[in-house]
Amino acid sequence: MAYEAQTAIDGRRRGTTIGATAILLWSTLATLTTLSGDIPPFQLLAMTFALGFLVGAGLWVWEGRRAAPGSLPGSESAAAVEPASWARGILARFRLPAAVWALGIYGLFGYHFAYFMALRNAPPVEAGLIAYLWPLLIVLMAALLPGERLSGRQLFGAILGFAGAGLLVTRGQGLHFDPQYTTGYAYALACAVIWSSYSVLSRRAGAVPTSAVGAFCGATALLALICHLLFEQTVRPTGWEWAAIIALGLGPAGIAFYTWDYGVKRGNIQALGTFAYAAPLLSTAILVTLGLAEASWLLAAAAVLISGGALVASWRSGG
Repeated sequence: MAYEAQTAIDGRRRGTTIGATAILLWSTLATLTTLSGDIPPFQLLAMTFALGFLVGAGLWVWEGRRAAPGSLPGSESAAAVEPASWARGILARFRLPAAVWALGIYGLFGYHFAYFMALRNAPPVEAGLIAYLWPLLIVLMAALLPGERLSGRQLFGAILGFAGAGLLVTRGQGLHFDPQYTTGYAYALACAVIWSSYSVLSRRAGAVPTSAVGAFCGATALLALICHLLFEQTVRPTGWEWAAIIALGLGPAGIAFYTWDYGVKRGNIQALGTFAYAAPLLSTAILVTLGLAEASWLLAAAAVLISGGALVASWRSGG
């Protein structure tokens, strides 16, 4: 009994650690987006999520090799299963329940669509801060999950993290909410609600394998392409912009969504919600290191608030 309990705790910690890698990858988002040049948002979304889909396809092939007995490359059994069996296995990845498809598209495409619309209809500082309510909402919503509860420590830690993120986003200049930008603010709030609810509902859909994220990435890329063709002019990347786009697709717009899915399903989702406030801190630190932003006292103050919030929220949390 004690062994089973320890195994469950170890699994939860492993899930939290894997999920936290998504936060590290997302901290590179601002830098890589800056280096990608002036690519229109939906075009960039289509390109990067197409790469995210390829990450999933590679995962499907790897899982297919593991599932097929004796299917090592070059073996006779591998030749027997290679292309028909693998093709059927990959197609099977798209045969998901309608509710699962709806959840995946709602989370990945819905969030990014609302985010881009928020930036088009409201000042980026206010829109960004409203959108970054999602970690706090995860902490609150996760309390509704079976076996989870909200402690004062976790709530206080999340609020500290939000305060630290707010310092970075507003640069200590305060906020001014203008009624003329109500539509943009509504889109920004939708961002926060969409991503937090997607993350919590993914926990409820724990039986759905993480590899299904590949199908969601493919659908998101297709929908983003449609939006690009409807609303934007195509811009051709040049030189190092291609490298930044590839890095985006493999990292913060690719692997990150797979590790986040694994983390929210198997790790401490409330701890992940609090740790997520480290993303804007790490992002700013990377920009400063590369000379793309200036260091200031705000960075140090935000570091204290965010790291303090994470420490408070995770103290004796058991993983």
